[in-house]
Amino acid sequence: MQLALNQLDAHLRKGVKPLYVLHGDEPLLQQEAQDAIRAAARAQGYTERSSFAVSGAHFDWSAVLAAGGSLSLFADRQIIELRIPSGKPGKEGSAALQQMAEAARGSASTLTLVSLPRLDKATRTGAWFTALDGAGVSIAIEPVARERLPGWIAERLAAQGQRVAGGAEGQHTLQFFADRVEGNLLAAHQEIQKLALLYPAGELAAAQVEAAVLNVARYDVFQLSEAVLAGQAARVQRMLDGLRAEGEAEVLVHWALAEDIRQLARVRAAMDAGRPLPMALREARVWGKKERLYERLLPRVDGHQLARLLLAAHRVDGIVKGLTFSGWPRAPWLALARLAQQMCALAR
Repeated sequence: MQLALNQLDAHLRKGVKPLYVLHGDEPLLQQEAQDAIRAAARAQGYTERSSFAVSGAHFDWSAVLAAGGSLSLFADRQIIELRIPSGKPGKEGSAALQQMAEAARGSASTLTLVSLPRLDKATRTGAWFTALDGAGVSIAIEPVARERLPGWIAERLAAQGQRVAGGAEGQHTLQFFADRVEGNLLAAHQEIQKLALLYPAGELAAAQVEAAVLNVARYDVFQLSEAVLAGQAARVQRMLDGLRAEGEAEVLVHWALAEDIRQLARVRAAMDAGRPLPMALREARVWGKKERLYERLLPRVDGHQLARLLLAAHRVDGIVKGLTFSGWPRAPWLALARLAQQMCALAR
């Protein structure tokens, strides 16, 4: 049974199930979901708790199975927590998880909580995950997208009795907050809690938020790629500055930009050869959010524009590796910024 994260509280108010599977790479939301399940379980008499972390190929799965089948003299209900940081339980683990899933179907004394990282499609359709999903409740822990972040911040502020001003001023404050914490939800949560310590309940002035909230944003090259394809020039520059400050490798940033240009050129060439855009995107293996960005961008650009971008990417590749080109900055990060802004201009 699959459940959305925002449905978890309502679900737990009706009672806990014998098995929960949490999978995703957002530590704050994963931890909060675990805490909510534990609290609901304790309220229903699950007083004992055992925790296991799968580490390496020689993990003792028999200990987990034995724990699930035994109770102490002091409790008649228990929680078994199993963390699999790699998301790969192995052959022995796969068999053990399927056995645990089967045992959970008729269990009233043991609640099993399995925590996993973000899983690819092949893993989610594998035998062990399918067994867990069929026997219990699985919840995908998705990151909070940038466009949803101001609303998420507002909800968290409201939960502690605080709010920003109404109208455009408040939206500006929330956007400022989101810019400072993007990509770092745990730090965002801490900054929100800090506001509760600094200021009383009620309306927060923009100056109070701007003075209190630290710049704790964290970016990766995949977020950069999406921002470039959306034509978000100012956000792209903030991301480049952040990646540089964090010590990200110039070659990795260049690879992300160049790969998008190459992929756009391949899809555009397929369209020019007569293939419909949806078919060209499938052939190029473009999926998800990037697919929507490509659908918006490709009808507005032609092969000549993309050929010029490919040439620019080739030059920046040389600059990153120590070469120089007339008319281009010598500094790799400046050259990367120019390439990224050329892509943004095409996307706007």
